[in-house]
Amino acid sequence: MKYVALLSGGKDSCFNLLHCKKNGHKLVAAATLSPESGKDEIDSYLYQTVGQDGIALIARALQVPLYRHIIHGRPLNQGAEYGTKAPGGGGTTGDETEDLHALLSTVLEHHPDIQGVAVGAILSNYQRVRVEHVCRRLSLTPLAYLWQRNQTALLSDMLSAGLNAILIKVAGAGLTPSHLGITLSKMYPTLLRLHAIYGTHPCGEGGEYESFTLDCPGMFKGVVMLQDTEKVGDTAEDIAPVAYLRIKSATVEDKRDEQLSAEETQGDVPVPPLLEPSFRNVRMQVARSILDPTCPSSCTSTRCVGPLAQEYARLPPSVRTVGGWIAVGNVSLPPETETQSVGEQVTRCFDILKELLAPHVRSSASDTLASAAMITLLIPSLDPTTFGAANSAYSAFFGASPPARACIGAGKVVMLDCVARTSVASMENTSEVNVGDSQGVPRRSLHVQSLSYWAPANIGPYSQAISVMHFFPLNRSCQIGLLPASLTLPVSSHIPAPYPSTADDDVSGDTHAYSRESSLPLETSLVLQHTARVIRAAPDARGYDEARGFGGSDGVEVDTDAESQGGHIYLALYYLVDMQDLKHVCKGVVATDEVTFCVSNECVG
Repeated sequence: MKYVALLSGGKDSCFNLLHCKKNGHKLVAAATLSPESGKDEIDSYLYQTVGQDGIALIARALQVPLYRHIIHGRPLNQGAEYGTKAPGGGGTTGDETEDLHALLSTVLEHHPDIQGVAVGAILSNYQRVRVEHVCRRLSLTPLAYLWQRNQTALLSDMLSAGLNAILIKVAGAGLTPSHLGITLSKMYPTLLRLHAIYGTHPCGEGGEYESFTLDCPGMFKGVVMLQDTEKVGDTAEDIAPVAYLRIKSATVEDKRDEQLSAEETQGDVPVPPLLEPSFRNVRMQVARSILDPTCPSSCTSTRCVGPLAQEYARLPPSVRTVGGWIAVGNVSLPPETETQSVGEQVTRCFDILKELLAPHVRSSASDTLASAAMITLLIPSLDPTTFGAANSAYSAFFGASPPARACIGAGKVVMLDCVARTSVASMENTSEVNVGDSQGVPRRSLHVQSLSYWAPANIGPYSQAISVMHFFPLNRSCQIGLLPASLTLPVSSHIPAPYPSTADDDVSGDTHAYSRESSLPLETSLVLQHTARVIRAAPDARGYDEARGFGGSDGVEVDTDAESQGGHIYLALYYLVDMQDLKHVCKGVVATDEVTFCVSNECVG
């Protein structure tokens, strides 16, 4: 897709462009947000403003037009979530996030064919949530291929790719004004040493430093040459003095044609492996199970959803409250409504659901569904037309941070189940109440909508995970075996581009032959890996380690006990298209349980 690059001038926003190119996207414009004239830096929670004098030079090196917008807003909404949970989910008037909306709206006026926005977010949920909120309102897809990467491995990748950047601001322990203007390649040992001593972020995600990119081989058609700079700020010998580099004069030196050709043919940006080590084993175990006709099923609880869905549809809705929770099941319409469109059925089911929830939640009629933590939606088919119509109707009921969801193709009419938080439970530890939570209960979501290597983006109206107070179970959305960088299903069990192959991809004999014919081994391993990564990154996850990265697939040692993986799974449901695949999937699940999960499983065909 064609995309615009959000440029801060730093290493992350520039290095992400290489990954956008690697995944087949085309850069057509750059955009940036700047402080008012005469100001080098402002107190912004969202934007890097130091180094703005050099952004135009980076755009020139990229040979794309640059669009600027002055930051008028302030960080009014500083919560973990942005926007309201009411349908529509608008922004906060006067917040600095709305300046991004104005900037991208201007870009779209000049380039209406743009579909994506590149953003260099690595760890900051604050930044990602706000960029994604604006992109959703403008029907744009965020491209964040650095998201959740291990910072040590990522910084090494940047240097291996030849990216040349300098420190343009310092504000962290062990860094001084003397480090300003020093290249990342020279600072690399120091940054790793400070990480080991103080626990600082190697990529500066904790605000320890900011960078300015001089060259990004493979993207830049020229090199930014700094001619005159000035150090500004605190020069005292404090433990963490704050200082920055003001660019007073600079130019761009165009690269020769032979240099550009060499960069295109020789340079190749490193991409993290598709599967973590434990899930590579799952892929192999499922493939081997398929080749073993004597393989028994390890699952004892199996049932068929389709026929049972028809039986449940004849029953009235059920409502049950347990403690501070309410479970509403079997919300459906009479059989004669089969002739209505799927969209109309979804709308009517939600109207019924709101009526059933209303007596148990403290909210306005328009905000009743804000208490929902998990929704299961059954629709007659998952074909694109039916799913699209159901999703469109579903979207009209939610704004920011929607509940987790499982969508299943079963039955002949639409059905809904819902788990929600009531307003009658005792409220403990409510100091973390989020904006937009009508019930005063700390409800936190993980709703990643960017394309990345991490896990599939939830571009629909549902979050990957919902946490309601830290001591309650996590509600997690259903996962399918999508390739996260492209949101497409694998066509076989081969590792596709742009992901690198690994040693265990070189299997021999019949297992290798089978992997050419079926995607089941790879889909199974992806489903389980996506689940693990969502749990690790979810709100209130136990043992969360922001440096863990991709569970060891990027070369970083990790602990695989349940506590360090986010907690214990007490129930997992598996939905399969073909009952014949059940025993093979169970083999993969058993292999995963041994190293990653502590799980009670129920397989549903």
